[in-house]
Amino acid sequence: MTTAHTSAHPLPRGRAASADASSSGSAGPLPRRERAAYWALLAATAALFLWGLGASGYANSFYAAAAQAGGASWKAMLFGSLDAGNAITVDKPPAALWPMALSVRLFGLGSWQILVPQALMGVGTVAVLYAAVRRRFGHGCGLLAGALLALTPVAALMFRFNNPDALLCLLTVSAIACVLRALEDTRTKWPVLAGVCFGLAFLTKTLQAWVILPPLVLVYLVCAPGRPLHRSGRLLLGGLAMVVSCGWYVALAELWPAGSRPYMGGSQHNSFLELTLGYNGLGRLTGDETGSVGGGPGKGGPGGGGGWGPTGLGRLFNDSMGGQIAWLLPAALILLAAGLVVTRRAARTDATRAAFLIWGGALLMTAATFSFMSGIFHEYYNIALAPYICALVAMGWTLLWRRRARPAASAALAVTVAGTAVWSAVLLGRADGWLPWLRWAVPAAGVLAAVALAAQPWVSRRTASPRWVSWSAAGLGLVAMAAGPTAYTLNTVATPHSGSIVTAGPAVARGGPGGGPGGGPGPGGGPGGGGGPQPPRGTPGGDDSTGTSGSNGKADGDTGGDRQGSRPPHQGRGGMPGSAHGRGGPPAAPRGDAQGQAPGRSTDGHARPGRGGMGGLLDGSRVSGRAKKLLEEDAERYTWAGATTGSQNAASYQLATGRPVMALGGFNGSDPYPTLARFEKYVKEGRIHYFIAGSGGGPGGDPGGAGTASRISSWVRKHFTKVTVGDAVFYDLTRPKGS
Repeated sequence: MTTAHTSAHPLPRGRAASADASSSGSAGPLPRRERAAYWALLAATAALFLWGLGASGYANSFYAAAAQAGGASWKAMLFGSLDAGNAITVDKPPAALWPMALSVRLFGLGSWQILVPQALMGVGTVAVLYAAVRRRFGHGCGLLAGALLALTPVAALMFRFNNPDALLCLLTVSAIACVLRALEDTRTKWPVLAGVCFGLAFLTKTLQAWVILPPLVLVYLVCAPGRPLHRSGRLLLGGLAMVVSCGWYVALAELWPAGSRPYMGGSQHNSFLELTLGYNGLGRLTGDETGSVGGGPGKGGPGGGGGWGPTGLGRLFNDSMGGQIAWLLPAALILLAAGLVVTRRAARTDATRAAFLIWGGALLMTAATFSFMSGIFHEYYNIALAPYICALVAMGWTLLWRRRARPAASAALAVTVAGTAVWSAVLLGRADGWLPWLRWAVPAAGVLAAVALAAQPWVSRRTASPRWVSWSAAGLGLVAMAAGPTAYTLNTVATPHSGSIVTAGPAVARGGPGGGPGGGPGPGGGPGGGGGPQPPRGTPGGDDSTGTSGSNGKADGDTGGDRQGSRPPHQGRGGMPGSAHGRGGPPAAPRGDAQGQAPGRSTDGHARPGRGGMGGLLDGSRVSGRAKKLLEEDAERYTWAGATTGSQNAASYQLATGRPVMALGGFNGSDPYPTLARFEKYVKEGRIHYFIAGSGGGPGGDPGGAGTASRISSWVRKHFTKVTVGDAVFYDLTRPKGS
């Protein structure tokens, strides 16, 4: 069997792969049987990511509302505005919104129109990962990598959700695939294509997209074919492509007259560059995030806790993160080391070693960043690690399996299987009472497989055992390694998710302050907050604030309707403020109205934060049928049917009515937009119909109680007529007091 050493030579110019790739890898077209297996993998992935997708409603209403706005206004789509009136943008670049907005524009607004693009991104990511791994390590290795990615809990979660992380994952994997091709020959198109992918990834989630750039640049400069000057030149061309593919938007946002474009949400001075370098950039590392509810220096230093949990090497393995991503993380590290040992004597341009360096460098760089960053950090960010882990596990397993007749290789396989199985049992044990038999079956199968794998060299020398014995041991080992994450993934797929913050798998026991980040807002808030909202009235799964949910997800007296007929998403899991994860039981009872409610208990018996977590900014609002009808009256006469504090609240009303609703203060209610003077001007011009109170730290206030949103709220209460609809409070901005 060909080993990595056979490919330890420079590749000829223009060749796609070395001789090793032709023998142990597969650089050419897929044979018929391999093609059938490949399409079966993609079909199974699509079924997994699409199954019951509509049950999550609009998922994160913040981004769903922005997609709705983009479907109605090209300008809103271009800038990523939250509303079609183009008041303020989301606090991220707009690229992740473009596929959803186009889907809404083509097929109308609905749960599937919002979420299917995310599922297709997941299928695409699996396909790209398969192709990148197969090219060097063979068809079976590519299938294994793709299957492991599809069965990673946090990947199954985010490829069924409408946060930007799905597109970011697809683009970074595509960029790595292009870099791997660039390491095989001297053509410039691959560095350029990699640069384009990185540029588009920047327009998806700004600087997070570039976390893996340093190891990739270093590996390319050292391992790529050609002379050093030529390698540097191709790298510069790739960098130029990256700058152009994202710089056009940066220039557009900065040079466009501020008065005729939406305010840049998340910034304090209406600047996309400020948003990129501060709130969404260095602030995430240091914790000094101006504009964030939980922002400020010194949040969660090394081992110190804070709003986002303790930092340090153990962060990705703790109660909060472990079940999301850490199942195969130890195995990936072991197999990365094994791959580098096997290829240690290879030539500079050896593509096998370069692949381990690329995927391993991306994993280590991202894991280190996530482990020590002091700013906003949520469990679902870990989807970025999933492709790197899966590629390394598949590659390392394949490399050692081909050398299994050697005691060192078989021992490494055995240690990997046994260690992963035992670690899986630990992770499974954190979900108290959930599938208790699995936490015993997995380590038992793992230990049995490890013994069989360790005995491979001895058995092969002394007996003529049939080939199926060895393959059975390998199969049992892989099953033991994958059983835990697969169970978590199936639980994730069966559970609807909605809100700002979502997590995969069943509820887990928390280990006190060190157990996790303590919840926190979605796109950009502070710690704490309530469970994710069920879709508001007029969205899939919504119900009336005064009604009770029926079997079809509707409420008595609802006028909005459940167009998809889906049941309400489950509430946040117990003990995790801000989580929007259900335990797989019946839907939670309808929660309070737009005014918020006191903390209560979810149907799984765990404590559930109140509706007003972080001033209600994380959850949005329930929109009753009567409130919806009120906002829709003569709405076509106004630029904004209403205005309210916080983007989640505005999104709830906007999705319910289909009319633009202005978000005062952006996501957190802390952005200085609009000023009181500008708001007064809009009211005088008759562009806003209602002010919606009862959101954000008090009636129409903001969390700080002294910002722009609070001043606007005070001015409105003083000058305009109050309209009460059930428990919701509105102010008619066309009816001054005493008129």
